[in-house]
Formats: sequence, C-alpha cells, structure tokens
Amino acid sequence: MGEVTSISWTDHTFNPWEGCTPVSPGCNHCYAETRDKRHMNGKVSHWGKGAPRRVTSDSTWEKPLQWNRAAAKAGRRDKVFCGSLCDIMDDEAPEGQLERLLALIDETPHLIWQLLTKRPHRYLRRLPAAFRHQNVWLGASAENQQYYDVRWPILRAAAERYHTISFISYEPALGPLTLLGFSSFPDWVICGGETGPHFRPMEQQWAESLRDECQQLGVRFWMKQVNGRRPKEAAALIPVELLIRQFPKDRVNRN
Repeated sequence: MGEVTSISWTDHTFNPWEGCTPVSPGCNHCYAETRDKRHMNGKVSHWGKGAPRRVTSDSTWEKPLQWNRAAAKAGRRDKVFCGSLCDIMDDEAPEGQLERLLALIDETPHLIWQLLTKRPHRYLRRLPAAFRHQNVWLGASAENQQYYDVRWPILRAAAERYHTISFISYEPALGPLTLLGFSSFPDWVICGGETGPHFRPMEQQWAESLRDECQQLGVRFWMKQVNGRRPKEAAALIPVELLIRQFPKDRVNRN
C-alpha cells in the first residue's frame, strides 16, 4: 500500500488503519468508504460510529522505513500523505495506533509527513509536545466557506504551536471559498473537484478566484483536478490557465 500513488501532491500514501466516521458534507461520497464496502463484500464495515477500524499490516508499517532509507541515500525528503483511507485524528482510532504512528514519524527524518484531518481541534489535544525532526505538515480539509471558517483558525493555532507548514485541502470543492476573512493564511492550498459517478459540480470560477487570491497573498496553490468520473480524467480536464502546481517551501531544507 502506498508504494505508488496517483495523488499528485505527494510521493507516497500511508494508512496506519482504515475506517472513519463522516463528519461533514465533504464525506458524503467518500471514495475510501466506497472502497471499504467493495472490499468487505457485505462483511463488517469499518465506517461509521462504533464500527471497528482495521489496523494495516506490519508490512505496510515497514514501508515508511524503506522510503526513509531510500530518501536518505538520495539526499532528499520524500512526502508522505498519511490517512487517505482514514482520519488520523479519529476518536475511534484503534488503541495505541496513533502513538505508534507518532513514533514512526520520529523514526523517519527523511520523510515529510503530510497529516490531513477534518478534526483539526484534535491536533492540539493529541499530538506530542514536539516533533523530533520537524518533519510534519499539518492540514485540514474544508469543502466550503462554512468549514474553512471553522477549521482554519484551529489549524493555524496548531501549526503555530509546532512551527510547521499549514495546508488546506479544498476538496471536494462544494462551494466558493475565500481566504480573506482572516488576518493570516495557510501556507498551501490544494484545490480539487469531486470525482465519482455522482460527483457534485465545482464551478471553474471558484478555483480561478482562489488561485488569484493565493497569488495575491503569497499562498502556494495546487490544482489537483476538476470534476470527472475518475481522478485521472478530472486531472486531465484542468484548463491550462488553472494548471498551477506549487509546493510550499520546506521550512527545514527550504526545497
């Protein structure tokens, strides 16, 4: 799991466990939940309040150590998106697995861990006092203005505590979004329309307006995809004027 990823803004994906509980409209067509139902084939689901989460295999947990060794040998820092099939701040995470994940992060200084959640308030409650290698970026999902206005101030506080990169995943984009209602801004914004057979449409103007704001404010912008039945199709349909893919500057190595 995660050796090769189709997610354009990372190098690897890693899931310490699988399963989650929906918390907002962005969850309604969750690809991870659909995947879980397909793989379980009518057996016990890992989705929803009270459902058991599935801890991934020891071989999966070994992969970040392999990526770290390869990155060290190459003299680079690879990016790892943690939690494509779960929410790492899930209050029903399997016992002891978050602590295991945090230990793994400290064992892999040549990886940048891109943590993403819809529950950023738990960053402040559940993360350690410090990360040994400053190798974590903290992110929050915000599918529209309502959830950005709630989640961004909390994410900002967490990023300030840890002196790290903050990023917003505006995906699936379900309504217009402006960053201008606050005095500070995320370091990075990822913009993406919903995909799948029942995708909810994103208007191109939403992405164009946010792109312009990011350019004005010095926020790095990454256009992941527009709408489509499949992610590759949605990425291929990005208009040329929106095909901007910028990473934030790594605050450790400045690369």
